[in-house]
Amino acid sequence: MSDIENGSIVWTDLTVTNASEVKDFYTEVLMCKSEAASMGDYDDYVLSLPDSGKAIAGVCHARGSNADLPSQWLPYFKISDLDQSLAKVDVLGGKLLSSIKSYGDDRYAVIEDPAGAVCALFEAK
Repeated sequence: MSDIENGSIVWTDLTVTNASEVKDFYTEVLMCKSEAASMGDYDDYVLSLPDSGKAIAGVCHARGSNADLPSQWLPYFKISDLDQSLAKVDVLGGKLLSSIKSYGDDRYAVIEDPAGAVCALFEAK
């Protein structure tokens, strides 16, 4: 991911209470495929393009660490230094909505900007 510029959207998730139904909606509307992604005692879903199989988004249950996320599409923006960016969020009037989370060696956190819009900052190692 080192060839992807800072500020680029690198992933998008949708977190909802009824992920199985919403996943079915998007597979039909977008004419894509879905695959279960085990979260331990339940499955979230990865949407992928029908021909190439390229993963394009996630549809997640509002459970566990996602329980407090709003039901909206959540873009993940690539950044080079999560700690530095989070310090700026606070100074510039935003809010940290989640703790810093790990995804393998990578880290991310969900923030809210001063206008109330929500996104995730994603630091790839």
